[in-house]
Amino acid sequence: MLIQMDKKNKPSFIVSLVFLCALGIVALVKIPRAILVQSADPATQTTTSISKLTASTAGHLDTAAYDAKLLQIANLTTVTSTKIIKGTASTPTSTVITTSTTPVGWPVKTVYPNAGALLPFNRIVAYYGNLYSTQMGVLGKYPQAQVLQMLSDTVKDWQAADPTTPVIPALDYIAVSAQGTPGFDGNYRSRMPDDQINQVIQMASQINGVVFLDLQVGLSNVQTELPLLEPYLKLPQVHLALDPEFAMHNGQKPGTVVGTLDASDINYAANYLANIVRENNLPPKILVVHRFTQAMVTNAQNITPLPEVQIVMDMDGFGTPAEKLSTYKNFIQSQPVQFTGFKLFYVNDVAAGHLMTPDEVLKISPEPSYIQYQ
Repeated sequence: MLIQMDKKNKPSFIVSLVFLCALGIVALVKIPRAILVQSADPATQTTTSISKLTASTAGHLDTAAYDAKLLQIANLTTVTSTKIIKGTASTPTSTVITTSTTPVGWPVKTVYPNAGALLPFNRIVAYYGNLYSTQMGVLGKYPQAQVLQMLSDTVKDWQAADPTTPVIPALDYIAVSAQGTPGFDGNYRSRMPDDQINQVIQMASQINGVVFLDLQVGLSNVQTELPLLEPYLKLPQVHLALDPEFAMHNGQKPGTVVGTLDASDINYAANYLANIVRENNLPPKILVVHRFTQAMVTNAQNITPLPEVQIVMDMDGFGTPAEKLSTYKNFIQSQPVQFTGFKLFYVNDVAAGHLMTPDEVLKISPEPSYIQYQ
């Protein structure tokens, strides 16, 4: 049985997980146990014609344009003060001093990406979910045509909020889903069948979008699950996301505690993707890592972006705007890696207060380059 666990913030940093039913596990439709076919031919998959909206010429990255865009998304705050510099007490002369400040570590100074990188020149707006479930996100809740129309409308909202940054639509599909039962091998996860992954890739192609394959590894691990998705990751428009919340350890079942991934797991995924990029002459991949607590990602300072792989640390909590911003500040902004993301919940955020608008989110420092709706 698939499970879904939503997240939100505590008044300080995060609020405890919402455990639905007795153990926080939602029983959904029963699906056949399926293993991805490693020999799937990528040539048979539908590909998109994503325009490379990047500052590159003849395969060369314009580093000056890249640096300028990083400064823009760092979202510098202008501070103005008045200081008396001369004159007398009765006739003082003053001057206005203007300075710009931004959180420590932003923009991040790390390796430049290869030409063709989507970030920071674009913003990605993704719809999240699983086709077998109406409870795990937008992607499985509505009919396909409605999902694509909703996403297109949302992309327009973000484009209107920031006309300087082209917006790319995306589908974030839970390709490996944590489970409430052990399954045939005791690892509390289910791998989605080829036809479901292919359907999502085809959906994205209809709106010239990209795809993220999301991993909830349960009692398995990234090193086991990631290679099974290689046929899809060889496609230029398919990227990867990791959900540490459902990466369990010490035999603990999904839903009983918040899981965790280490920087070594994330670096393994980045290096695996980098090899795919090099071997198949692809533009850089994006690796999204969801996070809403400190312990979800250990040794985050050791995560290493690569020329072939751009890393996004995504704030994955729900709650009031104040709670979400607190989580972003403490677990994303204060621990720079490369780029940032921000997740919005159509149901849970509204229940807690209201759904933050693009204009509200774009006031954050740094501005998120990846936006996900569940």
